[in-house]
Amino acid sequence: MCGHYDAARAQLRRASRTVSRRQGPDRRTGQKPSRRWEKANAARNRVHHRVANLRADALHKLTTAVAAEYGTVVVEDLNVAGMLRNRRLARRIADAGFGEIRRQLTYKTRQRHATRTIAADRWYPSSKTCSGCGAVKAKLPPHVRTYPCDACHLVIDRDDNAALNLAALAAAATTGTGVAGDQDTQSVSKPRGADQKTRVTRPRRKAEAGRADGATLPRQRQTEARDRTQAEALTLW
Repeated sequence: MCGHYDAARAQLRRASRTVSRRQGPDRRTGQKPSRRWEKANAARNRVHHRVANLRADALHKLTTAVAAEYGTVVVEDLNVAGMLRNRRLARRIADAGFGEIRRQLTYKTRQRHATRTIAADRWYPSSKTCSGCGAVKAKLPPHVRTYPCDACHLVIDRDDNAALNLAALAAAATTGTGVAGDQDTQSVSKPRGADQKTRVTRPRRKAEAGRADGATLPRQRQTEARDRTQAEALTLW
């Protein structure tokens, strides 16, 4: 599915080197690009365009096959922007197109195949939870690819363990218990994952008569408004 950019990196490197050796535009001096620079830049753009088309074709084929084969599809609400900050994984994550996969699955499952898409909450510990006994690890670094459970001593692949937990989450949502993030179901309690910060909100004041939006004027302003209204009435009288 992914890896189109990595496959074209050598070609892009050669094309970029050719562009850098030509006389390009300069905004400071007003220099116009040469014909050879425009030709080399067009060749480099064709490589980028081909990579984008290959990625889009692969994603459409993948999401169409998944939406047509399965009645319920579970996706995770990942923090892709935060994952891109890792300089060692940013290129692979950007090439995979996680956000585009979720967008295509959302409209293909609802509009074309009448199936169901369930979005697991961002804080749901799918990788940290043991699929056998349900124990949750406090930490599980990304480089650990095997999940060893300390409670039931289960040893399983990290991705397989997460897939089993997501399948159990989909089964719970199908039976009617629901899952947070799905628009068609109600939220249920989930194992606590990573620590998340919650913002404390103040309770809203009850709307009272006086203004259109429910807000009330201060006492001094109310008195002044009342006196001004009475003075205007006496003037008109």
